[in-house]
Amino acid sequence: MLKNPIKDQQIIEFLKIYYGIDIFSAQNIPGGADMNAFAYKADSKSNSYFVKIKYGSHNEINLSVIHLLHNSGIKEIIYPIQTLDAKLFQQSEQFKIIVYPFINAPNGFTQNLTEKQWKQLGKVLRQIHETSVPASIKKQLRKEMYSTKWREVVRSFYSKVESDTSDDKITADFKSFFNQNISLINQLVDSAEELSGKIQPDSDKHVLCHSDIHAGNVLVANDGSIYIIDWDEPMLAPKERDLMFIGGGVGNVWNKRHEIHFFYEGYGKTNFDKTILSYYRHERIVEDIALFGQDLLSRDQNDESRLGSLKHFKAMFDPNNVVEMAFSISQMSNSESI
Repeated sequence: MLKNPIKDQQIIEFLKIYYGIDIFSAQNIPGGADMNAFAYKADSKSNSYFVKIKYGSHNEINLSVIHLLHNSGIKEIIYPIQTLDAKLFQQSEQFKIIVYPFINAPNGFTQNLTEKQWKQLGKVLRQIHETSVPASIKKQLRKEMYSTKWREVVRSFYSKVESDTSDDKITADFKSFFNQNISLINQLVDSAEELSGKIQPDSDKHVLCHSDIHAGNVLVANDGSIYIIDWDEPMLAPKERDLMFIGGGVGNVWNKRHEIHFFYEGYGKTNFDKTILSYYRHERIVEDIALFGQDLLSRDQNDESRLGSLKHFKAMFDPNNVVEMAFSISQMSNSESI
């Protein structure tokens, strides 16, 4: 994991120079899956701010998408605070900084959505999917390619998970659990492969997708509002790319029938392709196994981070979590209407 070289005082000075905001404190917010990004809560006398710092080379297509949705009247998007030069981010020599209003609200992993909030989530996701995307943005967005990348990574693990006397406890625990569930893992990889081969790509049916709209990326405010956050990876894809999370069981939430019903009351009647939906649920698990496995086998991260990866890896196989939900969708008929 990249160690953040920036100091809290530098953030305070940065916000003063480029945003004209007087901050008296800045505190790192731990967590987050992006190894090259860091988040801070910055406080002034009157307001709090969410400050995101990203290292490396990044385009700003996600900010273009946020701007597009904001101008489309979607209020469930947290709009960045502009710099003194009216930009949505500030670039330094080493990193990019984006500042948002700080929303003091739990996410969907720790706070259940009410019936009204489920309908609201459905309605706003339908609005996002129906948003007309200008050609200038379309050409920069990722397109669904049904890549074999993550399946190949997981298959490469098969020869790497044999016990080794040099293994530390975390690596040994990962290998043991992987081997205990290798038949399920192999089934997930092979099913994702088989399902991808059944899909007839049709870019005309691709819509603007958030691409990672699980419960952790939905904030649930006390006043009843919800906010969709983490727009780092928007893409053009079948709507099933986003719909897979409703009933998908990520984090062992969003897996109850009444929640799905409320969501689709808000989203509206729609036909979905079971093959594509099933593919996405399988492929996302395969991608997570690949990413967790790379972290745990390489030992590049500290033990605390690796233990977190191991915990999340194991949890995927819990009852009502993503593996069980992915296999259960095979019982549905194709092109069902909701």
